[in-house]
Amino acid sequence: MTAFRILLAVLFLWVVLYTIPVLATHGISPLFVTFFGDMAEFTWPGQFNADFFGFLLLSGVWVAWRNHFSPLGLVLGGVAVVGGIPFLTAYLFIMSFRVDGELKTLLMGTGR
Repeated sequence: MTAFRILLAVLFLWVVLYTIPVLATHGISPLFVTFFGDMAEFTWPGQFNADFFGFLLLSGVWVAWRNHFSPLGLVLGGVAVVGGIPFLTAYLFIMSFRVDGELKTLLMGTGR
């Protein structure tokens, strides 16, 4: 579990530290236009974005499912879709402590 938590921390820091200068240079406005615009053009960047968006959707569905599709689970699932790795790594990091490192409960949630 320690190695997994280190990986989560590294991924979180990597993406956040990468995002800060991108936001400072380009702002947030072009994010969705560029992301979905690339997909509309049917280019390799668009293919990558479509593939990545699939992972974001699976992440959101998994977070909502893990929380039994409760109102909070649905909100967290939505945040997972737009929050990407910073959200998912923070979520898993926090949950890993809440479940005392129990991998099955971390992945499946409670009551399963």
